[in-house]
Amino acid sequence: MLGLIAKKLGMTQLYVEGKAIPVTVLEAQEGVITDIKTKEKDGYNAIQVGFIDTKEKRVTKPLLGVYKKVGVSPKKILKEFRVDDVDSFEVKGEVKVDIFQKGEIVDVIGHTKGRGFSGVMKRHNFAGGPDGHGSMFNRRVGSIGNCEFPGRVVKGRKMPGHYGNERVTIKNLEVVFVDPEKKLIAIKGAVPGSKGSYVNIIKKGN
Repeated sequence: MLGLIAKKLGMTQLYVEGKAIPVTVLEAQEGVITDIKTKEKDGYNAIQVGFIDTKEKRVTKPLLGVYKKVGVSPKKILKEFRVDDVDSFEVKGEVKVDIFQKGEIVDVIGHTKGRGFSGVMKRHNFAGGPDGHGSMFNRRVGSIGNCEFPGRVVKGRKMPGHYGNERVTIKNLEVVFVDPEKKLIAIKGAVPGSKGSYVNIIKKGN
């Protein structure tokens, strides 16, 4: 499924037919095709796309060899996108924001905001205990074990711990606005990640 890497700029709202639509504005990163995978040679059809120029010293030697073989500058991000037909693509070809159209439905993949070590009320939406004087419960977990049997904490018990910074896919979001000149794309609703983070925008049905 063909797609792009985009930088999250933030949220705003656009007025469409008199209605205020909440949107996330993303800055698309133009990509260069570095390799084409075919079913005969690799077992599947896909294109390998590099995004965002970077210094040679920040790229591993195997990847640096890939870029030099193709004749493109080293890239910060390298992604593969599955496609049904590879005949319409060529090595060193460009992938731009104009692959998306207004009204199109896309999937967005990103990492959620990291919230560090969080308690059960924030992490699992627990209600907490009484806040009265002397309750000594407040935001605690409560009972986590059993009596004599099985005599241990059952696996999967919801407890405090690491929260956020997880890969998440938000499906079926609508493209509200595309500006090829400024390389901007506005998607209805929220997408994972903080401002300045990178997300994958994936076309549907390719």
